[in-house]
Amino acid sequence: MDDRLDALTAREGWRREGDAARVHYRGEGDQYSIEYYVPSDCVVYWKVPPADGPETAVPVGRETVPTPLRERIRMDLDAAGVDPEVERRQL
Repeated sequence: MDDRLDALTAREGWRREGDAARVHYRGEGDQYSIEYYVPSDCVVYWKVPPADGPETAVPVGRETVPTPLRERIRMDLDAAGVDPEVERRQL
């Protein structure tokens, strides 16, 4: 097991899925799924449609994600021993 994933899943809302950890957030009418992947040491943001919508989740650029959410993700990463700068890495 990866200690970073264990530490992330100890944070509020995070859960482990294989070699990744995921958390969901809602705010201002939007819902996001955020994933941290250990093998590539990166963060991916997904915009999640309403549950009753016909659409599927799509990856979105960081510049479209609210700043407070990005700051929260960096804080969680840092608390889990992951360099918070990986959140800023462009894919």
